[in-house]
Amino acid sequence: MSLLSTSRAVAARAVPFSVRRRLRYYRRFGRRLSLRHPRRFSEKVTWRILYDRRDLLLGTCDKLQMKEHAQRTAGDLVRVPRTYWHGTDVGELADVDLPARWVLKPNHRTGLVLFGEGRADAADLRLRTRGWTDAAHWRITREWAYSDAAPELVVEEFIGTGEAPADYKVFVFDGVPRMVQVHTSRFGRHESRQYTPEWEPITWSAGYPAGPDVARPQRLVEMLGAASAMAAGFDMLRVDFYEIDGVLWFGERTPYPGAGLVRWELPLDELMGNWWTLPSRAAVRG
Repeated sequence: MSLLSTSRAVAARAVPFSVRRRLRYYRRFGRRLSLRHPRRFSEKVTWRILYDRRDLLLGTCDKLQMKEHAQRTAGDLVRVPRTYWHGTDVGELADVDLPARWVLKPNHRTGLVLFGEGRADAADLRLRTRGWTDAAHWRITREWAYSDAAPELVVEEFIGTGEAPADYKVFVFDGVPRMVQVHTSRFGRHESRQYTPEWEPITWSAGYPAGPDVARPQRLVEMLGAASAMAAGFDMLRVDFYEIDGVLWFGERTPYPGAGLVRWELPLDELMGNWWTLPSRAAVRG
């Protein structure tokens, strides 16, 4: 990094995060961020990032904890991917009997994934995952619930047959599933569509090109039931699933969908905001 770039990065960190967030929100949406009286979904996710410090959120961003929670609350409805190994030294994988295909992810971060086959090459994995266990990553995003997640790597069961399966993201408000977002071609064009729980299309866009119309999942009833069970007690939580050959798989859950920066079309942003009743500032300790 050049001296100029370093100086700019230091200067940026000197600006309070709330100010930087307001500027980023304006650049993203072309409108001011309202935090005193947030109405839109994007504003309420940002409000949660800035202020919500309830113990309720702890564990929601730890991949190992969320899998345990899924098994405990909805294990009769959903299959949870098997964990083959977790730790900080990939050299330990030399002694792990891995299947033909597997997936490696950081336990405490999002957006990073590595697909592997057969016996692990520790030297290659060390290079490709350098920096992945940085424990301070959450301080950059300020998504506080990640601070509770153990900074380690996880190797788990590969789901599917080769191509990335459709990703079903269920938005749950006060225990009630309100919308299912379907992501397709996630490692290519990346498209999405939204549906009601009755599988009626919601035509407003959500930050990605509109994907193909998706048939009603075979396990939709189980999906909605599992999402409701896993999100019980939360004012809002997104729970993700895959359906492959009639089997419903748990993906992950998050209290910070898109970090509050998804370009929801305005009517959808407002509709989702209407579904979400935030707790009081006094209740969140932020």
